[in-house]
Amino acid sequence: MNRKFSLRILGILSLGAALALIFLFLPLKEWTLAFFVWIRGFGAAGAFVYAAVYAAGTVLLIPGTALTAGAGLLYGPIIGTFIVSPASVLGATISFLISRYAARDWVAAKLEKYPKFSAIDRAIEKNGFKVVFLLRLEPIFLPFALLNYGFGLTSVRLRDYILASWLGMLPATILYVYLGSALHNISDLINGKLPQAGVWGRALFWGGLVASVALVFLLGRIAKRALREELEIPQPSERSMA
Repeated sequence: MNRKFSLRILGILSLGAALALIFLFLPLKEWTLAFFVWIRGFGAAGAFVYAAVYAAGTVLLIPGTALTAGAGLLYGPIIGTFIVSPASVLGATISFLISRYAARDWVAAKLEKYPKFSAIDRAIEKNGFKVVFLLRLEPIFLPFALLNYGFGLTSVRLRDYILASWLGMLPATILYVYLGSALHNISDLINGKLPQAGVWGRALFWGGLVASVALVFLLGRIAKRALREELEIPQPSERSMA
């Protein structure tokens, strides 16, 4: 247990060091700022360009958190959600189809590092829609983008995959889009600053944020418990008693 813990800490520190080097030597902030300014230059049509870029990023295994928040900043919470939600499902579906019909061997090789995927595959054979939905709420066993490809190797029906993915990803999408919409301008998104509104504005922001985070956290806890039951994985307390 101590060795596993030490390796995990070492891995986290290594990842942190790598990210620090990336941010030091690559102008990521400038690139991101330039992208948002470029999108704004398209006007209303920029929403479709944004959705296309988002879907492509999903297929290319690029984390979409910043783009999700950026949609809220550029287009507001409602329109931003209408952009990101279908774009994320589109990207996930393209990844699914690539895996199922064109890149099965490549995906299978990637998944060899995740032994729990075999349990996911077995659970999906019994209840595909439910398991996909729960894994969208709480992707605890695989990285989110890789999971899109992993589902292509399972027996889940495309219709169930699309609907379960849309419903399961929606709560986190709304949360991140809301966070982006609460920011004052593009530079606030890049620098991680919160809006300087009045007392009621700040109260509304923090109240909405706490409620959104609490909802996503609660759904994640419920999904994690249900997933352990579906995948027949003992709860941590059960393992400690054994």
